[in-house]
Amino acid sequence: MLGLNIDPAMLVAVAIFLVVGFPVHEFSHALAAYRLGDGTAKMFGRLTLNPIVHLDPAGSLLLVASALLGGGFIIGWAKPTPVNPSMLRGGRRAEAWVAAAGPLSNLVMAGVAALAIRFVANVIYVFVIINVALFIFNLIPIPPLDGSKVMFALMNPRTAWQIRPMLEQWGFLILIVVMIVPINGISIGGRVVGPLLDGLVSVLVGF
Repeated sequence: MLGLNIDPAMLVAVAIFLVVGFPVHEFSHALAAYRLGDGTAKMFGRLTLNPIVHLDPAGSLLLVASALLGGGFIIGWAKPTPVNPSMLRGGRRAEAWVAAAGPLSNLVMAGVAALAIRFVANVIYVFVIINVALFIFNLIPIPPLDGSKVMFALMNPRTAWQIRPMLEQWGFLILIVVMIVPINGISIGGRVVGPLLDGLVSVLVGF
């Protein structure tokens, strides 16, 4: 189909919006009207987050179609929430609050989602850093780390037989010196591990 761009992420986002976004938007109109004295929406069963009572077939289909076409402009609508302005306490100002409640709910949902993205992204980024750091650290060729066993396996057997007892006896102390004792403010291990860590993380995450 010409111009159709089926993006799985877009499909999931649209599906979530149909069952969350539209209902919250219309519920916000209904709740604001109810709090300001108009029970019309409640009488029609619209003071609820149940998506079935809020979804409009034509508006929902148009939302899906405009999202998939990828033209940069997404449009759609739910069933309008019934409001009787004459029942509202506060006149035109109250009507304005009821009208604004829906769009404001969209802004709130966007803000919550943005915070979630930042939190999840930071958590995942730190998770990547920890795993890469452990990958590099465990491959350091000093006992008792895994890298020492790799090094011994690749060595000439005689050489490994000669140096392995000494390294296994003093390896932990050597490791402490290498990783902790600073030289000009930075440990020996930090001077090596730091650039490797930064380089590998950059390759993995793309920035």
